[in-house]
Amino acid sequence: MQYHLDGFRTGDPSIAPARDSVAKDAVDVLIVGCGPAGLTLATQLSVLGGISVRLIERKPGPLEFGQADGIACRSVEMLEAFGFAERVIKEGYHVNEVSFWRPGTDGSSLECAERIQDVEDDLSEMPHIILSQARVHDFYLETMAKSPSRLSPDYSQELVALTRDDAHDFPITAQIANVDRPEETQAIRARYVVGCDGARSKVRSEIGRALEGESARQLWGVMDVLCTTSFPDIRLKCAIQSADQGSILIIPREGGYLVRLYIELDELGPDERAADRGVTSDQLIQKARKILSPFDFEVAQVAWWSAYEIGQRVCDAFDDVAQTERGTKQPRIFIAGDACHTHSPKAGQGMNVSMADAFNLGWKLAAVLRGQSPVALLDTYSGERRAKAQELIDFDRDMARLFSEKPKTESDAARFQAYFKRHGRYTAGVETQYEPSLITGAQNHQHLASGYPVGKRFHSAPVIRLGDAKPMQLGHVLRADGRWRIIIFAPASDTGRADGPVGTLCADLAHLMHSVTPAGQDIDAVIDTHAVFQTAHREMDFSKLPPLLRPSKGQFGLTDYEKAFCPALSQGDIFDMRGIDRIEGAAIVIRPDQHVALVTQITAAQEIKDFFAMVLRA
Repeated sequence: MQYHLDGFRTGDPSIAPARDSVAKDAVDVLIVGCGPAGLTLATQLSVLGGISVRLIERKPGPLEFGQADGIACRSVEMLEAFGFAERVIKEGYHVNEVSFWRPGTDGSSLECAERIQDVEDDLSEMPHIILSQARVHDFYLETMAKSPSRLSPDYSQELVALTRDDAHDFPITAQIANVDRPEETQAIRARYVVGCDGARSKVRSEIGRALEGESARQLWGVMDVLCTTSFPDIRLKCAIQSADQGSILIIPREGGYLVRLYIELDELGPDERAADRGVTSDQLIQKARKILSPFDFEVAQVAWWSAYEIGQRVCDAFDDVAQTERGTKQPRIFIAGDACHTHSPKAGQGMNVSMADAFNLGWKLAAVLRGQSPVALLDTYSGERRAKAQELIDFDRDMARLFSEKPKTESDAARFQAYFKRHGRYTAGVETQYEPSLITGAQNHQHLASGYPVGKRFHSAPVIRLGDAKPMQLGHVLRADGRWRIIIFAPASDTGRADGPVGTLCADLAHLMHSVTPAGQDIDAVIDTHAVFQTAHREMDFSKLPPLLRPSKGQFGLTDYEKAFCPALSQGDIFDMRGIDRIEGAAIVIRPDQHVALVTQITAAQEIKDFFAMVLRA
């Protein structure tokens, strides 16, 4: 964490100086809904500063008990970019292993068929975490409160209607009403509106979108309980398939005692809904006992419970532009999270995909609002995230079907285990790969960095920071600050001297930085450049690095010592770990949402300039 750049100041360095005025009736972005998507988006925009945001929520206050609990490795990587992953890791339950139980040889008892590692080695530097959604919300709210705008939600406010008139600077007018006093209404004008208001989204209905798909007609119950049991794997994530009583998914919760159970109930009739069954918590407990038999299972307290039906639905687009108008009409209203895709909770992807939606959209809105990027950038949101939502729907449908199957043979029971293991990377959130577009290049030089596939998230690895010899994860330089990154992997024997490959590329890139950086801002304000050398850090000379890797910044012209890195050989060489060509090196362009946009040759300064000419304005 860097601070004191513009002068020494005492106190908590995570609290940014307040500088943004809080707009109320005319804003750059109006966000409807305080779920994971809404808070991710609001936090990113508030941290960036200079963008007026209004965040409304129909509930009377912050979430106290969340239904989503699984935080995938990729999501923890993202939370690190916001600065609070350490708190999530400290409080949460770490999913280390998964246990599979199925009918025993006698056909009635249960036996453990297999126990596997939940996350494969070096898939991510971050663990798979179980933590209450409410706590994640708390961390977002605290981060927003420390931002330059001191942003906080307006509770008990609900959207009544939206209108769009492109003749105005603020083309969207939102009619808002007080939930407790409906006669109290107000109009908010906005340049953009984002609906993060859940499966019954008012924003979605206002733009004429609909969730499309089918229900599996399967009724499930879920409950968080404090219990005593002789079942030996109660503190492991467990998938249990009984012979004839149904299935249970066990998810241990944070704190050492609480546990969540997803319990298979009955099929619903053609016109029946979950609420029609009148399910009670006692019925869920009795059903869990039958499935877990012959192990005893006693519940001391039910913290929360619900019943739901499985369904997979997705919108055909995630903004207010018709397909026939794409490219000619600017999107002004967006939807994210459950507002545009719903699925069963057992895959543990709901909160994760919702946050990823917002993380994809936030920097794009900021870049367009600041005039850094063309409005065509906003079209990439619906295209990229709708494709990922459809992948999730397809995965969830298959997983839910396999988990609910009644295993008749050993091979039947093993099919779900095989499916779970095969899709471990997907559930960890690291398999998302965006297709070539305005902001994602071709794979012409992928062989130079095989471990950094274009379109996928930047996979961190251990390094040592040259300036202060600090061992760290390289991916942790990718903060949620709206900046593009270029990471240069030096070819063998290059130590960063001015006449070497890295020095030559940095000299060329400096011209690019000056052309896209607003006057008066630091040279890394829009594109942040780093380099990783193959030479051991004690054999490098920091003073010989090119100016772009030791820039003078701020009002005092202070040197930034945190741009250059060397391999942390005791933990693994990043060049070997990520398949970097040692002879040629590589240059990697990374989007503000941490996805790789381009892999190219270290001598290809013009290719990098041509790429940025499409996405950044001079």
